[in-house]
Formats: sequence, C-alpha cells, structure tokens
Amino acid sequence: MDTLKVSAEIIRVVNSAEGILRKVGEEESRKPVLTGGWLRRQVVAHLIDSASNNHQRFVRASLQDSLEFPGYDQDGWVRVQATEEANWAVMVALWANYSRYLAHVIAHLPPAKLEVPCQIGSSGPVTLKFPAEDYLRHLVHHLGQIGAGPVQ
Repeated sequence: MDTLKVSAEIIRVVNSAEGILRKVGEEESRKPVLTGGWLRRQVVAHLIDSASNNHQRFVRASLQDSLEFPGYDQDGWVRVQATEEANWAVMVALWANYSRYLAHVIAHLPPAKLEVPCQIGSSGPVTLKFPAEDYLRHLVHHLGQIGAGPVQ
C-alpha cells in the first residue's frame, strides 16, 4: 500500500474509533479488557507510545541513509507513565490527534527514503515503508481488542 493510502486509512480508522472511545467513561476505562489484565487506558497509552516511537523512526530515517532504533519495553513504558492515573479524555484526545499528525507525516515521507534500512531493537532489518504500513495494522489490531475497531 502506498503512503497516501496508508495515511488516509489511518485517518479513517482514527475518526471511527475516537467517537467510540470518547463514550467510554473514566471508570470503564480502568476495567481490564484483555487477557492478562490490560485496561483500555493501557492499550490507548500503548498506541500513544507507538505513535511517538514511529514518529521518531519516520523522521530520523528520512534524514539518514539507515536507522538503528532501540526496541520497546511496553510493560516498562506503561509502568513508568502511570497510565492508570492519567485522565482518560486527555489520553483519547492525545492518541487521536497524534495519530492524525502521524498520518500527515506518513503521507509526506520522501518516496526515495521508503527503502532506507531500519534496524529496530533486536528485530531483523526492514525498510522505512514497513513501519508505516505496520503502524496501521498495529492500530487496527489494538482498537479491535478494546471494542473500537474500525467499521469496514
């Protein structure tokens, strides 16, 4: 999928999910929804982390001939950020708006840089195009887990 299509689909998914997530109350957001006890708010925080990490990857890889980026300790990030105490409405707004901005960044990735090799943590090397497409897959997967998956 080209970056313009990825970008447009991210916007569609975010617009669909944001309304659903805004209807979830503060207390409801604190109830476990996934096996292992993850709360909706922890999943949304994970999606914010994904946007943040990918933003760095996209910009840095666009400015270099290759990229080496650290891995992601999702349990550590959830713990350090104390997501269970954060304001739900703020988290939803941050996730939605950051994702929209990331869609803008993806749409403007230089085509010549989409093949830049990226090494992320201990995973095998990929091109810059992979994390752009994977961000969308990751987003859809986690939104589906918390009942905010996009309408097809």
